[in-house]
Amino acid sequence: MKDAGAVKEEVSETPLEAAASLCVMLAVYLFVIGFMFQNFEIPSPSMQNTLLVGDHLLVDRTTLAPASKWAPFVHYRPVQRGDIIVFMKPHTEVPDMKLVKRAIGIPGDRIHLRKGVVYLNGVAQTEPYAIQPAENDLIPFRDDFPSDVAGLKQSGSDRLAEGGECRDQACVESEGIANRMVDWADELPKYIQGDDLVVPPGMVFAMGDNRANSLDGRFWGFVPQQNILGRPLFVYWSFKTPDEQGDKTTTGDKLRFLLHETLHFFDETRWNRTFHVTR
Repeated sequence: MKDAGAVKEEVSETPLEAAASLCVMLAVYLFVIGFMFQNFEIPSPSMQNTLLVGDHLLVDRTTLAPASKWAPFVHYRPVQRGDIIVFMKPHTEVPDMKLVKRAIGIPGDRIHLRKGVVYLNGVAQTEPYAIQPAENDLIPFRDDFPSDVAGLKQSGSDRLAEGGECRDQACVESEGIANRMVDWADELPKYIQGDDLVVPPGMVFAMGDNRANSLDGRFWGFVPQQNILGRPLFVYWSFKTPDEQGDKTTTGDKLRFLLHETLHFFDETRWNRTFHVTR
């Protein structure tokens, strides 16, 4: 039984204190999402089978970023060969286009391909994650890169001739890629020594794992290191998505697919890829 004079004071949170707590949590959330991690969705099959169309990734934005004095507790390191990287596409045909590829070469590396096989500093690479082109589907400028500069330029010119008048985003993007192929073919010779492409300082050479279906560094050049946003950590959700879904950019198309995701969340989610670590 309580003494009459011993009244326990109950402490309750005021509305102002509750609002302050919410603001702190929101600030922490925005910091984590804005500066440390980021969501990224795979829009194309260029990284199959490592990453699938419809994979949603959590991207680490700090490890590959330039070291910062204000956060000495954060682990930083340079890009390494074999890293999967998310980056802003250089010479972008669409503003703020983000891509995900694998870093094949770092500054000073000498690279060439023969029948799709990567030779790094003279040594043929074993790449179990890569899907190589079929023997009857070899294209010299793509699969014997960089030996056929003329073929690369001709392919870009042919794309431009076939494109016609652009009326939608996909066409504009395709035209931009074709123009960049032509420009890249003109730039390539200054980076070639013997049979090899030599990666210049401050750059990374990147390619998709799906070698016959990837518009990567072979078509448009190097990735400046300052363009690299981060590296994927794991797949937090994966939904069965058609390869061509990324080309459907209208509001109506996006709303229809959002409805489809809602209705088929349980039966078309790839549950076996949940928390799949990317390597």
